[in-house]
Amino acid sequence: MRLSSPNLTHNCLKIALFTLSLLLISLNAPLAQDAETAPDTAVTIEQAVDSANVAPLPAVNVMVADLPNDKGGAVLVSWELSPDDDGNGKVSGYLVQRSESKDGPFETAGNAVRGATKFTDNKTDDDKVYFYKVAAYFEYLDAAEEKIRITSAATVTGPVQSSAQWFNMNRLYVLLFMLFVAGAIIFYIEKAKKGDEIYIRKIAGIDAVDEAVGRATEMGKKIFYIPGIQDMNDVQTIASIAILGRVAQMAAEYDTWLEVPVSKSMVLVTAREAMKEAYTKVGRPDALQDAQVHYLTDDQFGYAAAIDGMIVREKPATIFYMGAFFAESLILAETGNSVGAIQIAGTAQPAQLPFFVAACDYTLIGEELFAASAYLSREPRQLGSLKGQDMGKGLFILCIIVGVILATLNVWDMSVIFASK
Repeated sequence: MRLSSPNLTHNCLKIALFTLSLLLISLNAPLAQDAETAPDTAVTIEQAVDSANVAPLPAVNVMVADLPNDKGGAVLVSWELSPDDDGNGKVSGYLVQRSESKDGPFETAGNAVRGATKFTDNKTDDDKVYFYKVAAYFEYLDAAEEKIRITSAATVTGPVQSSAQWFNMNRLYVLLFMLFVAGAIIFYIEKAKKGDEIYIRKIAGIDAVDEAVGRATEMGKKIFYIPGIQDMNDVQTIASIAILGRVAQMAAEYDTWLEVPVSKSMVLVTAREAMKEAYTKVGRPDALQDAQVHYLTDDQFGYAAAIDGMIVREKPATIFYMGAFFAESLILAETGNSVGAIQIAGTAQPAQLPFFVAACDYTLIGEELFAASAYLSREPRQLGSLKGQDMGKGLFILCIIVGVILATLNVWDMSVIFASK
């Protein structure tokens, strides 16, 4: 046992020294880390404080004016950049202050970022006079992570008063365009009233109306006219009723049964009046029966199912789909196609046009639906309006082509004349 005692003592001493070494390392490591990072942090704060010792130079040539082309209640404040606003971080932004007196007190109207030279104060009263100051400022965080702002000197600028303008001159080109369209419409209406020929491109679907009604007359079968599923507040339904008047007039002349199932009560009343007027024009008001225009249901697919049943049972010779249609369009058109009816459709719903094109014999695409009433009636006001609008569209297309060319050649961005400011 005496032989092992020195070895045991030696081993215990080694363990004690090793434990003490680990303890010293663990205690010294944070101190070393603090000694390494503290100078950098101190330098960063010290640099910020050194930069803030001198306030940035103020903005120069500060000007105030009523914001032009507006409805009032706004003042435009403009200035030239501070000499210290050179991208090196000496300027954090600009402080815009406002007062109703030259001597103050001034309140903050808003802030502008560095590099900005304008600020619009949208919170003014038109019956008050204002004075403004614009100061450049520098911001930094101190050692306690609190934001410190050093602001430059600022001179008082004013007085200024906001006011409303009668016209927005930034929209002058839009006004000129509207005047051109209005003038073209009036010109062509007067021309049509004088009996001059006004050319309108042929619309195949409308030219086929005579053929479709004639076929139904020869076969002794009915004509169905579906005016869409929207109410009379929809422009497509209004156009549909206008076309219905022309179809009803031809049906009355040929003594062919024209049936109009509707899904809205207002459409029911309007369609009956249109039918009554058409039958009266050809001298056959007594031939019109109330059963020719009847109500089915407001439900979208209930309406489609009811019409499908009528088509399958009665197998009409001709079917018109004119107006606003949605998911029921293909259901109706496919059923009509299955019984061999001549189908003429027209809608301004882009998503439904492919279904009508695939299942119908003729389709009025988009604006052809609205042009159809003028095309059929040849009424001077409708013809003149249609032709005048086409002239406006032609001018607009020309502007687009010229604008694209100028923009491509980097000559001028023509779109700025139509920008809303």
